[in-house]
Amino acid sequence: MDVAEMVTVAREMPDSEFASLWDSIVVDQSVKDRLLRSAALTLRLRAELPFETTALHGLALLYGPPGTGKTTLGRGLAYHLAPLTKRRKARFIEINPHGLMSAEHGQSQRKVTELLTEHVPSLADDGMPTVVLLDEVESMAVARSEASLTSNPADVHRATDAVLTAIDSNAAKLPNLLFVATSNFTGALDEAFLSRVDVAIHVPAPDVAGVLAILRVTLKAMAIAFPPLGQLACDNRLQEVAQQLVGTDGRRVRKTVSEAMLGRIETVIDPGTLNVEDLVSAAIRVKRNEHPGETEFRGKNGAT
Repeated sequence: MDVAEMVTVAREMPDSEFASLWDSIVVDQSVKDRLLRSAALTLRLRAELPFETTALHGLALLYGPPGTGKTTLGRGLAYHLAPLTKRRKARFIEINPHGLMSAEHGQSQRKVTELLTEHVPSLADDGMPTVVLLDEVESMAVARSEASLTSNPADVHRATDAVLTAIDSNAAKLPNLLFVATSNFTGALDEAFLSRVDVAIHVPAPDVAGVLAILRVTLKAMAIAFPPLGQLACDNRLQEVAQQLVGTDGRRVRKTVSEAMLGRIETVIDPGTLNVEDLVSAAIRVKRNEHPGETEFRGKNGAT
């Protein structure tokens, strides 16, 4: 695969397609504020001061359990960053890091180097503030101390070395470039990579209030097609559903609504007939099956 194909998105902000991403994630406002403020400040300081003074690499890390909205926040950042810049514009680039890791000897390092020190910089060489999303960055910045001897550790080391070299190079040459990395498993990240992170922001699983907010937002959005769900979104008994789902990630909380619709043929035919009892039953099922084992997932006969 050509490195250019690993850039899955390259868009100038503001772009209406990205307008709702930020607000779609229900998380403590401090998480969003810290991400946006750190991005704006990092770009400002790096534009005015040398690296030797700031020690800023232009690297932010969003970490936490899967399904909490890290990727969506990363995708929405440039849209909200644009009004804070001098040009009131920003660019968003998304990279598929999985395509960088090649089984062919030496290719991972070459691809990482070409992508991060040549191709991406060429997209951002006009000085426009540019956010580059590295989703699930543990796939390309593997902890070298943990590299298995059976998985070609030399290539793992070289690829991680290439990532670090690219971050250092861009920090010095392109102060308008800001990398936002996401990770579900920070223990898998190389220590040298972590040491280059300017700001690390934990995106946690939602608490009761967060779960309740996600349920209400989801039901209100579905009410556009099924109006009675708008009234259900205001039902005080949703608190019981939220309490059942504490500890569940935001993605699974949203899916609990459609899971509840599976409970009765009536709600399959008309989702607008969904009620709180359906949601409570679904929440219990979701929690029970939150981490399905192999036998539960495949069934007793091994069928999927």
